[in-house]
Amino acid sequence: MSAHAMSHAIPHIRGRIRAGVPLAPLTWFRVGGPAEWLVRPADAEDLVTLLAGLAPGMPLTVLGAASNLIIRDGGLPGVTLRLGGGFAEVVVEADGIVAGAAALDVTVAEHAAAAGLAGLEFLSGIPGSIGGAVAMNAGAYGSEVKDVLDWAEVATPGGVQRLTAGELRLAYRHAALPPGAIVTRARFRARPGDAAPRMAEIRAAREATQPIRARTGGSTFKNPAGQKAWALIDAAGCRGLLRGGAQVSEKHCNFLLNTGTATAAELEALGEEVRARVLDHSGVSLEWEIKRLGVAA
Repeated sequence: MSAHAMSHAIPHIRGRIRAGVPLAPLTWFRVGGPAEWLVRPADAEDLVTLLAGLAPGMPLTVLGAASNLIIRDGGLPGVTLRLGGGFAEVVVEADGIVAGAAALDVTVAEHAAAAGLAGLEFLSGIPGSIGGAVAMNAGAYGSEVKDVLDWAEVATPGGVQRLTAGELRLAYRHAALPPGAIVTRARFRARPGDAAPRMAEIRAAREATQPIRARTGGSTFKNPAGQKAWALIDAAGCRGLLRGGAQVSEKHCNFLLNTGTATAAELEALGEEVRARVLDHSGVSLEWEIKRLGVAA
C-alpha cells in the first residue's frame, strides 16, 4: 500500500506509524517476515482513535511480547499494533496491582513482591505481557489470571470499557473479549505476604525443566483434559525431533526451538508433524497454544 493509500486507511494518531518493519527481532523465536505497517499508539485515547478510524476490512494484528507466537515468513498484512511505554505502567495499591497491557508478567510479579504483596508469584513464570495474559487467561504453577483478576480495561472503536473478571468469562486459555477489543490495563488482587520464596521456587523450576535461554515460544500445545501435552509428545517419540533448523526441545518436549537457522515454516511444519505423530500414537489431537499468524513466504 502506498503512503497516500495508507493515509486513507489508517487514521492520523499521535503515536508512530512505520512501513515494512522487520518483526523477527521482536519475537522470541526470532523468525518471521515484516509488518506492512507497524503502529504504536501513544496511549489508550490514541488507540481508540486508531480503532475507530481504520478503514473497513483493514487487517489488524495485536503484537504483545511475542513470546507465544510464530509470525510466518511472508509477514503480517495490514496494521500490526504494538503497545509501547505508555501502556507499561505498574501501580502498586494496598491490596493489588494495576498494570498496563505492555508490562511484562514477570515485572508485575516483581513489583508485587517488592511491595510485600503475595499471590501473583505465578506471573513470574509466564513469558509474556499483561495484555496477552488477560486475553488468554494465562496460567502457570497452579494459578491462572482468573484467580486474581478484578477487572480489565479494553479499547474498542467506541471507547474504553472496564470489564469485570466475571464479564470476561475466563476459561482455560480463553477470555470473552468484545469483538475487536484490545486490553489496555488490568487490576490484580494480592494479599500481604512474602512472595520471595515462591518466586525463587518458580525460577528454579523453570531453569531446571524449560529451555528458557533458547529461541523458543513457550508451551506449544494446550494440555488436553486430564493429560499433559509433553508426556503425549514424549510417548510418541518426538523428543529432539528435527526439521531444518527447528527442533523439539530435549529438555521439555512441549517446547519448539529455533536452533539458529529455522524459518517460521520449519517451526510450524515441525509442530504439525508432532501433532500427527501424537494422534497416530495416542489418538489425541493436540491443539496449538502458540498462535501462528501471517502469510507464507
